Amino acid sequence: MAMRSRDDIDRLEEAHEINVTPFIDVMLVLLIIFMVAAPLATVDMPVDLPASSAERKERPKKPVYLSLDGGKSVALGNEPVERDALPAALAKATDGDTDRRIFLRADKQVEYGAVMDLLNLLRDNGYLKVALVGLEGAAAAP
Repeated sequence: MAMRSRDDIDRLEEAHEINVTPFIDVMLVLLIIFMVAAPLATVDMPVDLPASSAERKERPKKPVYLSLDGGKSVALGNEPVERDALPAALAKATDGDTDRRIFLRADKQVEYGAVMDLLNLLRDNGYLKVALVGLEGAAAAP
């Protein structure tokens, strides 16, 4: 019968389990990064959009948003643009490709004539593919 020494008892045994602590740390850092970066990826101009009941289509990788707010001021993405400078700004944003789809966001308080004026300006500059942006869900009652 062999006797165990005090050294054998004090020696730590090998752990054969997976250590998930570093994995959890990495996931928490990624979560924080995405929480900070997600709000930066959206258009930030406040526009009160009407609702739409149309089917949702796949969004392009880099959409070009043109916004018309209640005061009839125009913005390309988040940058305000004068109507005179809009064709040049659109050409820069689309790299001169007039076949790119322009996503038009107009406040529901904007009158129809102002939206048509902006659509005519787009058409006159060769941008024929225009998508109107609205909220998802049932259309609001008039």
